[in-house]
Order: sequence, then structure tokens, then C-alpha cells
Amino acid sequence: MRSHAPSLVGRDPQLSLLDGALAEARQGRGGVVFLVGEAGVGKSRLAAEAVGGALGSGMRVLRGRSSTTGPAVPFRPLTEALMPLFRGGEPLDDAALGPYRPVLGRLIPEWDTGERESTSMVILGEAVLRLLLAAGRGQGQLLLLEDLHDADPETLGVLEYLVDNLEYTPVLLLATVRTDFSDALDLAQAARRRGSATLTELPPLTRPQVEEMTAAHLGVDGPHEVPQAVPDRLWEDGAGSPYLVEELLQSMIGAGTLVQGADGWRTVGDLRRDVSSTLARGILRRIDRLGAQGLTLLSAAAVLGRRFPLTVLQHMTGVDDRTLLSHLHAGVAARLVIPDEPAPDWYSFRHSPTVEALFTQMTPGQRAELARRGARAVEELHPGLGGDWCALAAGLRCEAGDRVEAGLLYADAGGRALAAGALGSAVTLLSRAEELLAEAGDPQARASVLEDLLPALAEAGDFARAFDLAEDLHVLGGAGLNAVRLATLHARLAKVAHTAGRWSDGNRQVARAREVLAGAPDEATAAAVDVTAAYLALDTPGPDRTQHAEKLARSAADTAERHGLPVVACQARELLATVARERDPEESADMLRQALETAERHRLPLQRMYAATRMSGNAWLAEGDTSGLLAAREEALRLGSVNIVHTVDGILVLDAVLRGDHAAARSAAADCLSVARRLRLAPVVRYVLMAQATLEAHRADRPAMEASLAAFTEWDGAGSQEEPLSLGLARAFCALLEEDRDLARAELRAVQSMEAGNPSTYHLGGTHGLVLLLDVLAGDAGRSRHEETTATAMARMRWNRQFVLLADAVLLGREGAGPRAAAAAESALAAAEPYPLARHLGLRLIADAAHRDGWGDAVGWLRQAEHFFHEREVVAVTGACRAALRRLGAPVHQHRSGTRSIPGDLRAQGVTVREFDVFRLLAERLSNKDIADRLFISPRTAEKHIASLITKTGAANRADLCARSAALSE
Repeated sequence: MRSHAPSLVGRDPQLSLLDGALAEARQGRGGVVFLVGEAGVGKSRLAAEAVGGALGSGMRVLRGRSSTTGPAVPFRPLTEALMPLFRGGEPLDDAALGPYRPVLGRLIPEWDTGERESTSMVILGEAVLRLLLAAGRGQGQLLLLEDLHDADPETLGVLEYLVDNLEYTPVLLLATVRTDFSDALDLAQAARRRGSATLTELPPLTRPQVEEMTAAHLGVDGPHEVPQAVPDRLWEDGAGSPYLVEELLQSMIGAGTLVQGADGWRTVGDLRRDVSSTLARGILRRIDRLGAQGLTLLSAAAVLGRRFPLTVLQHMTGVDDRTLLSHLHAGVAARLVIPDEPAPDWYSFRHSPTVEALFTQMTPGQRAELARRGARAVEELHPGLGGDWCALAAGLRCEAGDRVEAGLLYADAGGRALAAGALGSAVTLLSRAEELLAEAGDPQARASVLEDLLPALAEAGDFARAFDLAEDLHVLGGAGLNAVRLATLHARLAKVAHTAGRWSDGNRQVARAREVLAGAPDEATAAAVDVTAAYLALDTPGPDRTQHAEKLARSAADTAERHGLPVVACQARELLATVARERDPEESADMLRQALETAERHRLPLQRMYAATRMSGNAWLAEGDTSGLLAAREEALRLGSVNIVHTVDGILVLDAVLRGDHAAARSAAADCLSVARRLRLAPVVRYVLMAQATLEAHRADRPAMEASLAAFTEWDGAGSQEEPLSLGLARAFCALLEEDRDLARAELRAVQSMEAGNPSTYHLGGTHGLVLLLDVLAGDAGRSRHEETTATAMARMRWNRQFVLLADAVLLGREGAGPRAAAAAESALAAAEPYPLARHLGLRLIADAAHRDGWGDAVGWLRQAEHFFHEREVVAVTGACRAALRRLGAPVHQHRSGTRSIPGDLRAQGVTVREFDVFRLLAERLSNKDIADRLFISPRTAEKHIASLITKTGAANRADLCARSAALSE
């Protein structure tokens, strides 16, 4: 019988797709293809065909496979795929990589500069892309990544970037994924939806295809030469899986129930046996042919995992090179193992049932002893256990029953992953370590793991798990932990509570930490407690919370400098930057620069992300620029920081509201709330509910606004940092859109009172801009109040600045400086450009004062505001604008269909729909009669419209009006 079918059966469409994709890549039009299917359906075989086709056409092939041994290790498949570029002896021109070369140190050990952790996943993805392009030889490349369902989150983060950026490169990315639920499958399906990748699912074979495959394996001309009982049994038990069909067929032949004679193939005995036992017996029969030593080698290899390194296998079995290679070649011939091509020192079992069959031949004691020998081999061959060796050794120690040693190794691997910003891998590894050490009853080691696991769970948004673990702290406290260790755990849990918005729980943990340290003072540990207490102080209601928080943070920062505590230093400076923002933006920026530099110097990617996010937040407040926030969100997403991702989402929702993009804001708010509520991210929930209330207020929908504010209150909104915004951005604006300025001023007075009792670090609530404008308009504020407000840093924030400038314009007009007042109004309109509702509301508010004091364009401003609010169905403001126009003696036009087609400047000048129809025809320089004929009006009416247009537009004459019309047409 042939060892396998000479060609793939039932996969012609997929082969054609891959051939086309390879051809496109060779022409510089790369892309991404995901092969998706159940285990054993033939994904690897199809990928092998693609590899053969690529090599046959001169393409370079790079291959990597995700690990199925122990927890996923960051970047393993990418590293395996890229390492052959540095082993072949062919020099790589890395000049094209430029500054991206050091970034690749996360994947290429030879290029590791020690600064890799400060690099975002986006930049790493671009670096990988540039490396692939630099390694090209003009014939295209195939990057094959197999078993992505076992891939680590960090690999998937880089892969997501590649998926969206390979289209115009000579690189084809081919990836295999099982249909089981996994993040990799989600990624593949999302890429298909947005058109970035092709996803082809491999279905099970049909009955005719099973018959064709059986005939091909048996080497006969067609299914008619195969005994009917054989395909019947294969169809019934193989479920259309090529692997199962092949293995069952092998088992039938090995068991002697299917034999070949002079007249062809015939059945002997009963084919109907237990499928699992039949498979196992068939596999073991092939293994037995390798001899006792072959069985020993493969048994040891199975304990190492489906993929196994030859150096470790040889070290744990003690065989010489010749014997090892001889048995491996025999295993390849028996179709039991295959070389793992991306890594020449590695082999793998062809299918997982081979490993399971080998396990059936081992007693638990034998398996544990082999695992222990494997762990010793790994530890001796790789001192320090760099890379993924630590996780492999941990898995082997666990298999050997060495629970404490396994837990410590998992803890080591998890700590490294956390330091590198691989949050998903860190949580997995540290959770396993905590579980093992808890079972082993080692409180000291378990406490050490919790120090890393608690903040990792908080960053990943798993607060429930973090607080569940906290229940065990009192047990650990009585288990002989020293004061420093126990206080550190309380401080870590306090930080978790802060992230979850549970400031009262956090303060209790801080108090317990200080109680523990009271009997055994330790300055460095006290600094870690103080910086967490500072963050909690900022959220705890009270009139002096900002001063208290700043005092604690400064103390922590000073101690951190003395004791070399980079994490504490970063956290303290980030808080100090937030507090300093209201008095000196430069001081705030300097603090964040120091935090960023410290994070980069000490390779602290999470702290770097926090500092970068706060910098981006400052830029948004200063000028409304969201580009930094979007970049920070992307970085947080790559690092797995759920908290930062949704914090930024909340800011972006509010930004969309203020910019008038209500549909996008409503959708984003719903998406963010659904997750933040589930994760109990209270600060995020409050912020988004505040933004949602602001959205309804800006639509003048008071009932909907009050419903959002009621939900805000249910999430501990009273006394929170977000509460002033809920009044200033929501209730005050709603009152203004109801034309109730007295109520708006009362709401803003409430904000001022609230901020006096509970100072906020959020500065868009109206106390630094809008209230000044309303008080100036009411005659309750003059130049001294304006100067007092403009002296603050908050007044220079773009949202506030528009109102401060409008207040200045009103005061200048009142002082008789008309031209300067008009210039100030223009500056205000420029500042308000991103915020259409605030811009037009400002025009409505200042129009009366401008007309009274004789400056600006009161009529034009009122017309702009009237049209804006009419389109948005804000009835009260629309009516107020129309009434004001009548008071000023300006004509008030009825809104007819077609108004939206009139350009804004002409609409502001009062041009009607019919006048605009005439205006457009003037581009052709038609006579009054011709215009009248075109529009079915009288020549006299056309003449009147033209005269009105000359008056409204300020045109010098009819010729000038025609020229303006022609310019608009162009």
C-alpha cells in the first residue's frame, strides 16, 4: 500500500485558490489566506502542497508553528519562522530596516539590544513586515504559520497588523486554524469581514471522495476494486476526516482484516471493531517495528510534547547521534514523526493520537520519571531557561509531580511575560503558578506570585478573579509572611480596587498595609503604598483630595528616587502630572516626559503605555487632537490592557459627542458600556454614561438625558470626578438649548460649588469658560473676572477657550473696541471649529450683544445658528433666532425643500432656494427671459431675484454676480 495518496482528494478548489494567491504574491500583490478546519481534515497537508508550489516557483518559504506544549509562549511561531533567515549563511541586507532593526530583538535574539520592551506591537508588526520585504529575493515569499489556534496573544497582535498591510507586498501569509473557538479564529473571521483576508474552510470529505482516497491509498485503479465493506466502514467511522480514513485503513491492514492477494484486496474477519482501540493498536504496531529502543525514544519524545527538541531528547535518553537519527528516520518512514522544518533541531509527531497511543503504554510512574528527566535535560542544556525553555521546563516539572518546582518556573516565565508587556501570556502563566503553589502549601512563593498576578488581572479586566484571590490574604498573613511581603500584597490589591473604581475597598487595603508596616517600617514598601493611596485619594470625595493626593505622590516619588523604584516613580509622576495640569501644562508635560523616560530606561511597557496615554489626554484637552489617543488605544490593545482600552474609548465617545457625530457616539457608547459594565470598570461606566447624557442634552432631549444621569448616579456618580461634567456638559447645555439661561447659570453654579467640595481633575465642566460667557452676557462679570479666568491653564483648553474668547469679544464690544471684538469673535469661531453645536450656540448667545454694541455680523450669525438648529430640530433655539432676526429688522425666510443645497455662506446671507436657482443659471450669463423660461417664472420675477441677490451677496453688479456663480460652478 502507498504511504499516502499521490495527490490530494477533494481539495481542488482550495489548491486553485492557493495557486492563484502564490502567483499574485510573485507579482507583488500579496495577501492572507486562512485555512480553517477540524483536526485531521487536511490543513497541514494542503499547506505542504502550497509550500511545494512556492519552492518550485523559486519563492522563499518561512514556516512557524504554535506550541501545543504548556502555556503559549510570546512570539514563538514568528520567531521560528524568521530564524531561518539568519541560519542559511546568505547575508541579509538590513539597511532597509533602519530604526526598526533593534525592534526585532523581541523576535531575533542576535538583534536584542535590551530595549525591546518599550516598543509597541504596532511598531513590531511594521518591523516584521519590513524584515519580510528586506528578505525578499524578487520571487515572492510564503510565510506559513500553522496551528494558530494555539498561538499566544502577542503573536496574534503582530499578525493582525500584518493581515491589514500585506496587500501590496510580495508576501503571502498562509495560516492554519482549527474551527474550535479561539482568538485566532476570531481574528480570521474579522479579517474576512473587512476584506483583509481570504478564509477558506476545509469541509469533511464526501462519500465519493472517501472512496477515491481509499482507492488511491490502496494503489488500485478505482473504487470498484475495493471491497465494498471497506469504504462503508471508513465512511461510517471516519466522519470524512482524511486523517481518520488513513489511520483506519492502516489499522485494517495491520490487523490483517484487509489483505492483498493475487486477485486484489479482500476482507478477512470482522471490520467492525472499536475505532479508538483500533487506531491505537495500529499506531503501536508501527512503533513496535522500530524496536525497543525506538519505543523508548518516542515515549520520551511524547512526554516532551507533540513538538520536541532533539538535543533535549538525546540528553534525556543518552543515545548517540547515529542511533538517534536512525530511529528518527525510521519514524519518518513509518509516518509517525516529521521534521519540524522552521526549527532544524526540532521534530514533531504527525498527529496527536500518536502521542496518546504512546501514553497508553506508560504507567503514571514511568511518565513522571521521563518528564523529570526531560526537565533536568532542559535545565542543564539551557541554564537560565531563556525564551520558551522556562515554560517547557515548568510543564515537565508539573508532569513529573514536582509541583513546587513547576510553580516557581511558571512564576518565573509569567514574570518575564509581564515585564515584556505580554499581558495575556502573563496571566495564563502566573495563574498556573499560583494554582500549583497553593496546592503545594508554599505561602512565601505563592505570595510572590500574587504580587505579579494581582496587577496583571486588573490590567486584563478580571477583577472578580483578583478579589477572589484577595480572600486568601488573611490566610497568608498567618502563614509566616514578613511585613514587607504582606504589606505589598495589600498595596497590590488596593491598586486593583482603584482600577475597578472601588475607592472605599482600596482605602481599606491601604489602611491594612500601613498597619502591617507600623510594626516593621520599610521605606521602599511604604512608597509603593503611598503612590497607590495617592490615586485612591484623588477618587475619594473630599475638599482637599487633590492636595492630599499630590502630597502622597511627591513623597512616593522622592522615596522612589532614593531607593531605585522605577515603577513607583512612574506612577507617582503620572499622578503629579494630572494634578499639575490645572496650574501649569508645562509642569504636567515635564512630569510625563520623566515618567516615559523612566519606563523606557527600565523596560516597563505598561508604565510607558500609561504615560503615553496621559500625554495623549493632555493633547486632546489642549487642542482636541485625538491622534495620540488612538495610538495609545492601539498600544493598550496590543498589550492587553483592558482598562486603558476602555478608558480611551470613553474619551473618544465624548469627543464624538462634542464634535456632533452623534450616531457614531451612540454606537461606540453602547459597545463600550456593554463590556465595561460586565467587567465592573466603574470609572469607565461613569464616564461613558456622562458622555451619553451629554449626547442627549445636546439633542435637547431632557428625558433621555435624565435617564442617563440616573444610571450615572447608580454607579456611584455622586462625589465622583465625572460628576461636574454631568452638570456642565449635560444639564447646563440642555438648559441653554431650552433657551433657559437662568437655569443654565444655576447648573453651572452647582458645578462651582461641587468642585469646591470635591475638586476634579476633569476641566470641561464649564467653570473655566461657559459660566464666564453667560455671566458677562448677564452683566455680572467684567474685565477683571475675565483676566482672572484667562490666567488659568484650564481656560486655554480648546473646549473652554472658545467661550473665553467669546466673552472677551462681548467685553471688547462693550468697551467700544468694535474691530477688536470682531477679531476676538473670529478667533473664538476658529477655536470652536471642531464643535459645531457649541459654535452655533455661541453665535446665538453673542448676537444680541454684538448688534447692541455695533460690532460683528449679528444678522449673519443668527441666520447660521437658526439654520443649524432648525436642521437638528432644536425648536427653542430655532424660534429664538427667528425672533431675534425680526427684532433686528432682518427678513426671516421660510425653510423650503432644497435649502440644504445652498452653500453655507450664501445661506448665511439669506439667499432663498428660488434665488439660488437663479444664481446658478447666471453662470451661463443668461438673460432674464432665458432664466424665466428655464424656471417657468416671469422675466420680471427673475429680475427681482437678481436684484435681491446683488443686495444680499454684496456683488458690485450683475457681471460680478455672474462671475461668482461661475466660480461656484467650477
